[in-house]
Amino acid sequence: VQLVESGGGSVQAGGSLRLSCAASPRVYVHHCFAWLRRIPGKETDVVASIDSDGNKAYEDSVQGRFTISEDKDKNTLYLQLDRLKPEDAGMYYCAATRTWALASLDPSDYNYWGRGTQVTVSS
Repeated sequence: VQLVESGGGSVQAGGSLRLSCAASPRVYVHHCFAWLRRIPGKETDVVASIDSDGNKAYEDSVQGRFTISEDKDKNTLYLQLDRLKPEDAGMYYCAATRTWALASLDPSDYNYWGRGTQVTVSS
């Protein structure tokens, strides 16, 4: 099982980034996907999730600014980050469940994680 993130970087507040996650086809058979954010000294949060029926869930702080999507033909998950704020900075991880699940904001539901991509937002 492989999840490989890309697209992180440094932007100024108000800017945008697009994160991508290439998933191995086997992961795509059983999936609820998510993007998780880890900030040093804080708990890891699920910022966005999408299940196999296309249902989406967002953390309150990113609602209306972040958009999760997927291209099933390419086995790729995306996270569009708009109107970025300094508090959005952190390591972003792509994650997937082992079995079918509804979109979830609970980090413990995710069994497979990528290595992460860093997002830095300057004020």
